[in-house]
Amino acid sequence: MVSPNGHPEVFTRAVAGLKAATPRAEIELEEVPAPQRLAPYSYAVSGVVLKDGEEVATGRLILLHEPDGHEAWDGTMRLVTYVTAELEPDLAADPLLPAVGWTWLTDALEAEDATHTAIAGTVTQTISTRFGDLAGPPAAADIEIRASWTPTGDDLGAHLLAWCAVLASTAGLPPPGVTALHGSHLMA
Repeated sequence: MVSPNGHPEVFTRAVAGLKAATPRAEIELEEVPAPQRLAPYSYAVSGVVLKDGEEVATGRLILLHEPDGHEAWDGTMRLVTYVTAELEPDLAADPLLPAVGWTWLTDALEAEDATHTAIAGTVTQTISTRFGDLAGPPAAADIEIRASWTPTGDDLGAHLLAWCAVLASTAGLPPPGVTALHGSHLMA
C-alpha cells in the first residue's frame, strides 16, 4: 500500500516512529539528507551529544527501505549507523574497547526491546600523534562504531532510542538518573 506522499506505508510508519521518539536532553537530533543510491526509499537523522555546552559525540542513523527485500538484509528495511567520539588516549589504547563499544550497541537494542536480525558492524579505535607543523597538541584518540541491522517491525521508535543510548555511551554520559562522581573519559 502507498501513503499519500507516494511512499510505501510501511516506510512512512517507520519514519514516523523515528520522528516520534524523544532522546535524552543532552542529545540533539536533526533530519539530514539521506543517501539516495542505497535503496529506493531512505531517511536520515544526525545526532550530537552536548556535555557542558561542548560537542562530545556525533552520529548518523539512516533508514533504508527496499520494498522487494534485500537478501543480505534479511528483510525490506535496514538501519545503518555511524557514531564517533574523542577519547582520552589511554582509554583508546585499551584492547577491550572494541568489544565494549559493540556491547553498547547490542545492550541498547536489547534494553529498548528493539527487535532485529542480521546485525553487523565494526568498532574502530584510533590514536593520532601530530608531527612537524601539526606538532603541539597532545595525541588525539577516537572511537568509531559503524553498524547495521534489520528491524523486525515497522515501529522504529525503540531503535532510535537504542541508537541514542549508543551515542550517550560513546560520549561517556552516565545512564539517565545517575550522576558521575568525577570527570568523564572524554577530553574536555
